[in-house]
Amino acid sequence: MDHYEITIVGAGLAGITAARRLIKQGRKNILLTDKGESVGGRLATRRIAGGCADHGAQFFTVRTDELEEEVQEWLKCGWIKRWFGDHYPRYTAVQGMSGFAKHLASDICTSLHTKVVKIIENEGGYRIYSEDGAEWQSDKVLLTMPAPQIVELIKKSPLDVVEEEWKQIKDIYFEPTYVGIFQFKEQTKLPEDGHVDKGLAEGVERLVDHQKKGISSDVVVSVYMEAEWSRKHYGEDYVMSLIKEKLADYFDWNQALSEQLKRWRYAQARRVKRQPFIDLSGDGRLVVAGDAFLRLNDEAGRTRFESAYLSGKDAAAYLSW
Repeated sequence: MDHYEITIVGAGLAGITAARRLIKQGRKNILLTDKGESVGGRLATRRIAGGCADHGAQFFTVRTDELEEEVQEWLKCGWIKRWFGDHYPRYTAVQGMSGFAKHLASDICTSLHTKVVKIIENEGGYRIYSEDGAEWQSDKVLLTMPAPQIVELIKKSPLDVVEEEWKQIKDIYFEPTYVGIFQFKEQTKLPEDGHVDKGLAEGVERLVDHQKKGISSDVVVSVYMEAEWSRKHYGEDYVMSLIKEKLADYFDWNQALSEQLKRWRYAQARRVKRQPFIDLSGDGRLVVAGDAFLRLNDEAGRTRFESAYLSGKDAAAYLSW
């Protein structure tokens, strides 16, 4: 049976960052798992005919020196670029957010299409079971999926956890987001940088033209709906029609070649935790992290790229021996 020092469940940015940090600390026997077909979580890019679209995180900003140091390295590597914002830069991926995530995870032992369904504590640490019947042993476990998925997993696992910490995780609440993805025959009327987030119809958060953003050969647009609107219409079968109705002033729908709807169930945490990770076991062997776990001095106060990065970084430091 395979045996790892640390298993990280969830290959979004927090999980990837934690793995990278642990490797830098000299830990080599690490496994990063995810139920999806690719690393990145909401660093997600979708192929649309001859083009593509980021349909999760569109960009990220930097408030801390720690992330700024990484950003300078990523810029040198050619993985990211400044997109817009002279005084407060917004950075985005050169080849789409999925490609960026793959660069970050390239040196990490990763198991995709692996949904962890149960964890059992034993004398040597933890026995981990996946949906496809695989099982392995791990000294320590770091969970970085969205908090509701962590709660679901822990409920199915016979584990002794610190009750107060367990309550904190159950208290985290996420809101959904709908994203409409459209391919057009002709160029859009969106600005040169391809981004609009002001003066939009009620319920619309932002518009992104990925050809103008520089990642798509075809004209592909992502339309992000606000959390409140998405929650109100979550699960309804006419969401795409409502989105198009709201954007009649921006796009000629007769020019649309295709359309897709992406539904992010856990897009933004409405209730966050003011600590970068939680130790569920009380002894540093079962730890939880993610974008909803913020440092006490976090000025933004919300889930985002940087909060995921810092949470993964701090959790890795805590896990090290």
